[in-house]
Amino acid sequence: MRTDVTQGPEIWIRGPVAVSEPVPPEPAHASATPRSYSFVGTHGGAGTSTLATVYGGHDCGSDWPGPAAPRSVLLVARTHATGLRAALHALEMFRRGQAPPGLDLDAVVLVADAPGRLPRPLAQQIKVIESAIDVYRVPWVQAWRLGDLSGTPPRETQALARLTASPGRSS
Repeated sequence: MRTDVTQGPEIWIRGPVAVSEPVPPEPAHASATPRSYSFVGTHGGAGTSTLATVYGGHDCGSDWPGPAAPRSVLLVARTHATGLRAALHALEMFRRGQAPPGLDLDAVVLVADAPGRLPRPLAQQIKVIESAIDVYRVPWVQAWRLGDLSGTPPRETQALARLTASPGRSS
């Protein structure tokens, strides 16, 4: 048996993984460039344009980010059954390595498809997504439906606003 390798988790890595030398951590100031995000819709009408306008970032619509777009991806889906299935499908594409190379999946943003509480089956699907990746929830915003994106983002989205904040943008 070889002693220079260790077994990795079989679900993600097939076979032994070579043990690499530890890399010293970079000082915090070395990576001071703000991270920017591409909002990628998992289906049409997911809300990428609205999110990119309100929170800052690149609106990819339902396409993968192009060469000039940020490589950090926030998948976007509505909270209806079709949207949640599409989000799970996109997550599976990343897990299997079928997404374009060089993209970094950071989280899923779920945008409410209607005001009020979600039916139990949809809430259960969201729990499945949350078990795999960070999820940011965006509640129903009537003003956005009417085209008014000028107000302050909903209080429930403070974590998303902090994630996407860049210098010069207040959240």
